[in-house]
Amino acid sequence: MTEVREGVDATDRELVALLERRFGYMRAAARIKPSRDVVRDEGRKASVIAAAVAEAEARGLPGDVIGDIWERLVEGSIAYEFEEWDRTRA
Repeated sequence: MTEVREGVDATDRELVALLERRFGYMRAAARIKPSRDVVRDEGRKASVIAAAVAEAEARGLPGDVIGDIWERLVEGSIAYEFEEWDRTRA
């Protein structure tokens, strides 16, 4: 069990590093987007979540769980991008 927990902990650290990279892209998007009203893009949000669910299911993972995680991830990313957009225009 110790090895399993160590593997889970190592994977969690890797996930956080990947999220750091993803949020870096959110910062870049905030700099690039010309107006605040284009930060939220419901079509893009739906596409990102659908792609994650499809990828999860192709890998034998529960799509509903991944969909829930991605919903929260994308909403958090949008909120972060709004904060960054406002910060860079202040």
